[in-house]
Amino acid sequence: MAIYRPEENRKFITTESIGKSGQRGESRVWSAVKIAFANRECIAYWRYPIFSQVGKTRKEPDILIADFELGLIVIEVKSVRIDQIVAINGHRWEFCNFYTSDASPYAQAENQLFALLGYCDREPLLRRKVNGRVIIALPLITEKQWREKGFHLLPSCPPILFKEHLFKLTSSPSFHPHREASINPHFPAKEEGTGGLGLIIPQTTPIIKGENLNEEQWKLLLSVLSGTPVFRQSSSKIIPKLQFPEVVSPIPKSRASILAKARQHLSEFDIQQERIGKQIPPGAQRIRGIAGSGKTVLLCQKAANMHLKHPEWDIALVFFSRSLYDPITQQLDKWLRRFSSGEIKFDRTNQKLRVLHAWGGKNQPGLYSVICEAAGVLPLTVYDTDSKQPNASLAEACTLLLQNAMIPQIFDAILIDEGQDLIVDEELKFEGKQPFYWLTYQSLRPVELEHPEQRRLIWAYDEAQSLESLNLPTAGELFGDELALMVTGEYADGIKKSEILQRCYRTPTPILTVAHAIGMGLLRPGGMLSGITRSEDWKALGYEVTGRFSPGQQITLKCANDRAFNIIPEFWKKPVLEFDIYDDRQSELTALAHNIIYNLKCDNLKPSREILVIVLGCFGEAIELETQVAEFLMSQGIDIFIPGTNNCNILTPYPEYSNPNKFWCEGGVTVSRIHRAKGNEADMVYLVGLDNIAENESNVKLRNQLFIALTRTRGWLKLSGIGNYPMYEEIRSAIASGDTFNFTFDRPPKQAISVTAAGELLNLYAAGARNFQNADWRGIYLAGANLQDTNCIATQLNNADLRNAQLDGIKLVIADLGNADLSNASLRKAKMMGAILRNANLSYSDLSRADLSDADLRNAKLVGAKLVGANLSGVDLRGADLTGADIAGADLSDVNWMGTIMPDRKIYGYGN
Repeated sequence: MAIYRPEENRKFITTESIGKSGQRGESRVWSAVKIAFANRECIAYWRYPIFSQVGKTRKEPDILIADFELGLIVIEVKSVRIDQIVAINGHRWEFCNFYTSDASPYAQAENQLFALLGYCDREPLLRRKVNGRVIIALPLITEKQWREKGFHLLPSCPPILFKEHLFKLTSSPSFHPHREASINPHFPAKEEGTGGLGLIIPQTTPIIKGENLNEEQWKLLLSVLSGTPVFRQSSSKIIPKLQFPEVVSPIPKSRASILAKARQHLSEFDIQQERIGKQIPPGAQRIRGIAGSGKTVLLCQKAANMHLKHPEWDIALVFFSRSLYDPITQQLDKWLRRFSSGEIKFDRTNQKLRVLHAWGGKNQPGLYSVICEAAGVLPLTVYDTDSKQPNASLAEACTLLLQNAMIPQIFDAILIDEGQDLIVDEELKFEGKQPFYWLTYQSLRPVELEHPEQRRLIWAYDEAQSLESLNLPTAGELFGDELALMVTGEYADGIKKSEILQRCYRTPTPILTVAHAIGMGLLRPGGMLSGITRSEDWKALGYEVTGRFSPGQQITLKCANDRAFNIIPEFWKKPVLEFDIYDDRQSELTALAHNIIYNLKCDNLKPSREILVIVLGCFGEAIELETQVAEFLMSQGIDIFIPGTNNCNILTPYPEYSNPNKFWCEGGVTVSRIHRAKGNEADMVYLVGLDNIAENESNVKLRNQLFIALTRTRGWLKLSGIGNYPMYEEIRSAIASGDTFNFTFDRPPKQAISVTAAGELLNLYAAGARNFQNADWRGIYLAGANLQDTNCIATQLNNADLRNAQLDGIKLVIADLGNADLSNASLRKAKMMGAILRNANLSYSDLSRADLSDADLRNAKLVGAKLVGANLSGVDLRGADLTGADIAGADLSDVNWMGTIMPDRKIYGYGN
């Protein structure tokens, strides 16, 4: 049985950039750990967020390693010189000329280890099973210096990594993928030299002695580190008093029993989510995630981590739908408690960590109203604007504030959830920018004064869930052309500026695939309305693709079997998605009431948080249907709750009966329109009034509404409507197709969606964008792409796949294309002066009349390349292979040919 191992190149997580001069020593230790543990089955963190009290501040471990064989290892780094250590008394160290006068590094690291082991012990499978080690690293002190001081004789002398241990070439035991999980043979260290870090750490005696972990225990340990058990729901049930004459005992294999079983199952460790949730970027970051991918959870985790690490920062977590107040504050509270070992909880009065609605209300501040107050301006309300619609009105209010006031810089970090809800159409933009986003950006303090454009604004979104505008929240759309590339590439230490979450953990795969098909209109007779048109993007979502997205071409999409992250279908064994059409509304509502009564009496589901009814349709008709559904359910003895009211069975949120933040009410089944349901979820979801969408099925926003509604479920979904519409047959076909969809691609959709960096780039190109200067596209897949006449000056394209790409006229001046594959690419008249093309593959590419002057082409492969009339003056071609290349008419002045394989296969410098 193969052992699970995190993605190799991402298993070392730097939670915050190591950029300060005082952290050079820490950086040396971290680099040594990455080398020593490169081939081990492990995950390691620089500054894992488990904060222990140190004086008046909280401190996280410098380095935490979780290793399959060694267990947990906490390394506390002290970048102190030997002359700065005055004395060591027990665990207390005294310093001079250091940032602190004393410290207890070993005791501090012990406390952090014990806190982590405490979380492990909550899991019966891990209780007292995990080894724990604590080591002190002194990167500026040699072992000889330590001994000369006599510190090694102290009874309290801890295990220490000295300066010389960090520089010895050490290769730790390699991972053996085919070993059985139940067998843990000894893997001897392979040392080049002795006493390296990879040898010392395994030989350090654990302060907590555990056992050798098996595969299941190792996966559980990773889940504990990620915090997954924090969000595992209890299987305990509180059975409400129902208005029915009898309560039938739950039948075997009822939904409640399936949920109880599923809730004991921990999600697979997701290295990408772990990275996103625990990293603090030194600037802007964009998180694009499909529905149910965990965006909100990750933002809350990130905000909690920021607050504990930097309690002096002013942080805001912002959203548009007020029904998100409670779930966000609850998650923030959980993460704060988790990272502080239960010592810190969310405090609504703490102005340093604020949960804010985008607008703000009369009795509750929002981001806009807080900025207005700081600017000395009276905030507007929806009714003070021309549009009188919340989304558009907010844009109007932000524009007026931007026009008439100096925006104060009052925040250090702002995190925006459901960012697509804050996008408006072109006519409401401010100087080509999205008003709310530009106001938010202006209210942030620069991360560094020397780079005033660099501000810590983090936004998460899914354009497929947009109900207001079809504009995509790219950096250029939000902040204008000057900042269009602010979230391309990476910051130092591997912190990505853009992250794309491609896994859905909430919605069962059979429902999610239907949601994709219906939301995009894949099987629609008139062709796709919105969606993905690149094979690579579909593959990123877990689909196998046959065919090309060209007009008239047949396409087959098949969902891969390994994408089932929700296990409800595996336990249920029956369809989790049902679709029914009724002759009239009365019949539809009668069936709805009957099904809910069955859920309450036989399935033993709770009415609140486990059952949700969503009514479909545009604003007016949805309000009318919401009331109709609620009244009917009440008439059948079912307590209901309308979001925005303050109690069950209230149909209209009059001021005295209103609570805009409330989405659930104990004892009542929530009946909601889609705008309030966004961001919420339930185990059993009913979608009522499909006819309101089917009668206008070509409306992309209505299709988005249906997609959002379908993805609110964690378990089961019943979809219903009345009448007879062509869209019903499309839905039946989508359900019957299972995991495979066959359709003809007719034309590009109204709204193109991408889930990869390459897909987004090509969509921007198709929309007319041509300036991509300084972009960071390292490792991007652009095989066959068309990027003719684009400005890619100083772009990072090393290791990029550009095979067969159309790049005529492209500007790649001083761009880095090291190790890139440009075979068979067309680069006619390309401007590539000073470009780095070391080890690049340019075989059979067309570089006719291209300007490559002063480019670095060392060891490049140019077999069969066409270089007719090209400017190669000053080019470094040492070690390059030009076998069969056509260099007729090329400018070859001052070329360095040493070791080059010439077109006639002769090696220059050997007999030339």
